[in-house]
Amino acid sequence: MNIIQEFDTISAISTPLATGGVGVIRISGDKSFEIAGKICSKQDFTPNVITHCWVMDKDKKVDEVLILPFKAPKSYTGENVIEIHCHGGVNIVKKILELTLSNGARHAERGEFTKRAFLNKKMDLSQAEAVADLIHSKTKDFVITSAKNLSGVLGNKISDIRKNIFEVLSKIVAGIDFPEDVKEPEYDYLISEFEKSISEIENILSTANTSNILRQGVSVVIAGRPNVGKSSLFNTLLNLDRAIVTDIAGTTRDVLKETLDFGVPVTLIDTAGIRDDDVSKVEEIGIKYSKQSLDEADLVLFLYDSTVGITEEDLAIWELVKNKNHIRIANKSDLADIQTEDLKISTKTKSGIEELKLKIKSVVCDVNPETLEFSTNLRQQNCLEQAKSSLVMALNGAKSHELQDMISIDVKSALLALDEITGEVITDEILNNIFDNFCIGK
Repeated sequence: MNIIQEFDTISAISTPLATGGVGVIRISGDKSFEIAGKICSKQDFTPNVITHCWVMDKDKKVDEVLILPFKAPKSYTGENVIEIHCHGGVNIVKKILELTLSNGARHAERGEFTKRAFLNKKMDLSQAEAVADLIHSKTKDFVITSAKNLSGVLGNKISDIRKNIFEVLSKIVAGIDFPEDVKEPEYDYLISEFEKSISEIENILSTANTSNILRQGVSVVIAGRPNVGKSSLFNTLLNLDRAIVTDIAGTTRDVLKETLDFGVPVTLIDTAGIRDDDVSKVEEIGIKYSKQSLDEADLVLFLYDSTVGITEEDLAIWELVKNKNHIRIANKSDLADIQTEDLKISTKTKSGIEELKLKIKSVVCDVNPETLEFSTNLRQQNCLEQAKSSLVMALNGAKSHELQDMISIDVKSALLALDEITGEVITDEILNNIFDNFCIGK
């Protein structure tokens, strides 16, 4: 949808399309109340007052529902909004959606409700992106961090930095446009203000790695030769029987992945046992995937059988692992009492498993979301880098006493970059790219 396009009335299912206790169909736009009146047994809705009625298909009752009416601008989107809360059957919500569409609504695009909330200034762009983060959050900790952004913490921080830069620019422009009445600001003042703004931007960027880990998570690969207990460890860490476990070499022939909540999302990967002897074509492909997973891993759990010790096959795999972030693990410690500095575990007795979890956390999950004032995504980080780069150029210009109208060009570029974060300056392409990552109905 083009930003300048006149808004029509949209409708979509806002709850997951599955069997549940309640389903919600949301309508937004000028015709929301009119459409609800056409399909309900009651036609008058008082804003912010729940109405009990039936959804009707001509003279047939479809479902007993609750209507939540919101009058513009006091709604999520800033428009007239009707929420129909019905019973949560798949066919029920589909039927009610069809009735809204046949009575004047258009099916909403991905994220279109939140896009309208942004365009109607109910939230800035950083808050809109926080909505998506909340929906797609893989951990409880990232929910908390995303909620901070939704409350406007990041947007307010960017606005404070922008306010300072804009004040400097105003003084530069005033000095250039009205030289007889206003003096150009001193270069020492410009240097001080640019350095302060650069420092504030750098403080935000210093949290980028933690933000990215909380959002994207880390990958942990279990690697070793066949029959050392990789799948057993995979199942033990997950606390469920996800991978097939047998004493037959080559049982695991594909890469298995599951996500754990270690404060950050950890993608645990069980790989096919790596060996060089005769293997089937399918197992050969599995081993290829295993080596690819090793290359991409944030952490490798190198597993070997303590009842056998380190074999030549183990050493060959160790060569692939030793220069990566890794933890060496001696499995089957309940069957062999070996002296080693490696972590000893038993997937059978669960000995050493809790210690392993703590070690994984300390190696790849050593982040404290409570210390984060807010989080940033890659788009926002790129905008901050652009703003910083422009301010550094302005700072260098001030230090070399360049003409201030030349310095103002870099200052304006910094402001434009910051405005992209909150959406004060935005293009259709960027806007559509952001909201295409939303689900329909949000």
